[in-house]
Amino acid sequence: MSRILIVDDEAGIRRSLAGLLSDEAFVPMEAADGEKALAALREAGADLVLLDIAMPGRDGLEILEEMRQSWPDLPVVMMSGHGTIETAVRATQLGAFDFIEKPLSFEKLLLTIRHALDAARLAEENRALRAESIRASEILGGSAVMAKLKEQIDLAAPTNGWVLITGENGTGKEMVAKQLHVRSKRGDAPFVEVNCAAIPEELIESELFGHEKGAFTGAIARKVGKFELAHGGTIFLDEIADMSLRTQAKILRILQEHKFERVGGTESLDVDVRVFAATNKSLEKEIQAGNFREDLYYRLNVIPFHVPALRERREDIPALVGAFVEEFCAESAVKPKAVTAKSMQLLQAYAWPGNVRELRNLMERLVLMTPSTKLGVEDLPEEIRSGVQPNELEGASLDEARKEFERRFLVSRLEEHGWNVSRTAEAIGIARESLSRKMKTFGIRAQRD
Repeated sequence: MSRILIVDDEAGIRRSLAGLLSDEAFVPMEAADGEKALAALREAGADLVLLDIAMPGRDGLEILEEMRQSWPDLPVVMMSGHGTIETAVRATQLGAFDFIEKPLSFEKLLLTIRHALDAARLAEENRALRAESIRASEILGGSAVMAKLKEQIDLAAPTNGWVLITGENGTGKEMVAKQLHVRSKRGDAPFVEVNCAAIPEELIESELFGHEKGAFTGAIARKVGKFELAHGGTIFLDEIADMSLRTQAKILRILQEHKFERVGGTESLDVDVRVFAATNKSLEKEIQAGNFREDLYYRLNVIPFHVPALRERREDIPALVGAFVEEFCAESAVKPKAVTAKSMQLLQAYAWPGNVRELRNLMERLVLMTPSTKLGVEDLPEEIRSGVQPNELEGASLDEARKEFERRFLVSRLEEHGWNVSRTAEAIGIARESLSRKMKTFGIRAQRD
């Protein structure tokens, strides 16, 4: 039952309201002035406050202002026998839910109370859903590159700037886009995703802009496009490099004019969207090849993000593995499982050409297909057990290949010496401090079976 605090210096009004609220299954609380009301809130709290304006000492508007500072989400309904438009406006500006004049209409008062409680409940549900949305799209990993990425998200999210996200397939570009959205001022508005690579060229304009009935064969009804659905929120154009030059030109026009027409239509529709785009290709190379408009690139690349490959943040693999295993065990209602230390070493040594997506898929398979609660070396795929990863250095520079060889060499020698850093350093002829620095650089963590 909802607890309602009645704040009024007239005892008769408090008793009358308390009786009415009790009859309606509310729990009434009483305070004779503002200071007692604040004390009651600190001690017991309340779900709603009925607050008189004209009281001895500090008036209701002063008390309302303090309530808003300490309990910003608490609904407050103001009451006054000497109400003016200016007073009502001031109360609203200070955050009052509503303003009711005395003598009170009990029917109107009860309706206002129920509306205020419903609004407060919906606001709390929205906050919970938003928090859950943030957790669901949480970016895992505490490596230096991921810490920097999260810092950039925190800085960019509250702005209205357009974002271009680059990175290999499977690195989590969509997760970055969702984090940017839910942490933005548009977080309660729509987040509309468009996979530009998955939509046939002949249909992409209809998907993006919608179409009118009869616009083409098969258009049997009006269709609302993705931009219209995203109005007030965010549109995420994934794999934007796969969009045709013709469609790119129309996208550019929307970004410049904030207007578009449905396919087959003549009505110009206004649209307010924040645009995120992502690609696994080099747009600079696509521009040179004549496949991407340079003016669209500069329009989109207001705030650039790059999501690192998993091989560039190997120290994050244990955290990712732990989270995925826990998720799939809970989802499949199986006993909790754990990855052995040796298995984790091999998982960290693997290059992960499919990045986080590949790791996630593997963990799901291991959880579902491994009877034991221990995920050991024998459960891993052959390419991970053997360390042989065909074509993994294809296209790599000499420096990248050299670093990969050095990392593997260090892991091999550390394993040979039981992960004793001092003995390994002595065996390979470098100082212990130098080996420790290299281990940190390559994301190598000492392991024990």
